[in-house]
Amino acid sequence: MRRSITSSIIAALTAATAAWADPIQLLDTDDFAWNTTPEGVAFAALQGDRLTEPYQALVRLPAGTVSPPHIKTANMYGVMLQGEMVHYSSDTDPDTARKIGPGSYYSIAAGTAHVSACVSDTPCIAYLYQDGAFDFLPVQQ
Repeated sequence: MRRSITSSIIAALTAATAAWADPIQLLDTDDFAWNTTPEGVAFAALQGDRLTEPYQALVRLPAGTVSPPHIKTANMYGVMLQGEMVHYSSDTDPDTARKIGPGSYYSIAAGTAHVSACVSDTPCIAYLYQDGAFDFLPVQQ
């Protein structure tokens, strides 16, 4: 029985590893394929298709970019890599929003009406993970 369980675990791990095209993926900054939205925000896919499933990506916002108040239907998690950003609930005074910079972590719960802004003089870049497909649903204030 023990051998059967061990064999099953090894088979499952082998199948899971085989599902990856390459079990180790290394990307240099020159390898990122940035896709820019009409608003000037760029995404570089790391894993998954952000429009249809959970995904990981880099996002780059031009300096001075301020989103309108909006919600997302999935939870979002990010780590700042470059620049300074603020993320705040749409009912909060923007002047009191906490700035975060490189190495900082943020999370925004699904359904939270919020504003995101790149407040540095340089573009902002963050690593993103979202546990569902990307959407951007503007809200009225």
